Amino acid sequence: MKGVRTAWAPWVLLAPFLALFLLTFILPIVVAVGSSFTKVTRQGVFGEKGVTSEFAWFANYAQALSNPNFIASIGRMLLFGVVQVTFMIALCTVLALLLESASARWPGMFRAVYFLPYGIPGVVATILWSFLYVPGLSPLVDLAGAFGLQVDFLGPDTVLWSIANIVTWTYTGYNMMIIIAQLKSIPTEVYEAAKVDGASPWRVATSIQLPLIKPALMLTTVFSIIGTLQLFAEPQVLQTVSPAIDSEYTPNLSAYTTAFAYNDYNVAAAQAVLIALVAFLLSFAFLRLTSSREPKPGRASHPTLASTTRRAK
Repeated sequence: MKGVRTAWAPWVLLAPFLALFLLTFILPIVVAVGSSFTKVTRQGVFGEKGVTSEFAWFANYAQALSNPNFIASIGRMLLFGVVQVTFMIALCTVLALLLESASARWPGMFRAVYFLPYGIPGVVATILWSFLYVPGLSPLVDLAGAFGLQVDFLGPDTVLWSIANIVTWTYTGYNMMIIIAQLKSIPTEVYEAAKVDGASPWRVATSIQLPLIKPALMLTTVFSIIGTLQLFAEPQVLQTVSPAIDSEYTPNLSAYTTAFAYNDYNVAAAQAVLIALVAFLLSFAFLRLTSSREPKPGRASHPTLASTTRRAK
């Protein structure tokens, strides 16, 4: 009897978490996937004469993929991700290496300053930046006009990069903290061995720090890829001041519009599943690509790294 109680004890402790996990994570996914394969027909204006549901196979997916605005939004976010994610990961890596260098002054203060934008909600951050984008309010536009330059941050060719600027400003500090946490896990013996070998700061960064923080770089990149396809708040807020942003500018905006403007929840569910599938495929492709470039076990990628590793042992 005592053994039975011991066996059930972990499940009793995990029960509250498992219940919340099923209700808030698993169940919505199951419902969304089920809705994406369902067609609902409403009789009357508001369905007052009856509602019928039937299995639609892939009809909702076909309708979603036949929407040129939805396809264009995915392509737009792929371009956004290639440029913005690459720039942001490079920037947060450089900031992390600089703040963790031996010559850095007041690193704690600068870490807090860089991380602070992450604590500002996306809607508020977009409103703040819109004051720098809207003509008549933006001092940047007025300053450029004083030099005879016509700057339009909200035009069709520039608004995507204005959004990228907001996203970079918001999440660079967050990703930097993840990389700094990985940097702090590097044993001090490795740095001491590199110092004995006469390695320069540049050599330490390229031969020791960058290879050893690769897991953090991969994690932040995957999170950023997923976040790119989830972009919603920033374009929705800027939509009120930029005619270049339509109601289907991003995949999430397109699904939102389909559900709540066109009242086609089943097609919107299909769009949501497609967005999740694209995010999974891109993340999987990135992980496979980076894993295929890892050095084989037993081989050091650089002489300095090999020597410092031997010394650390």
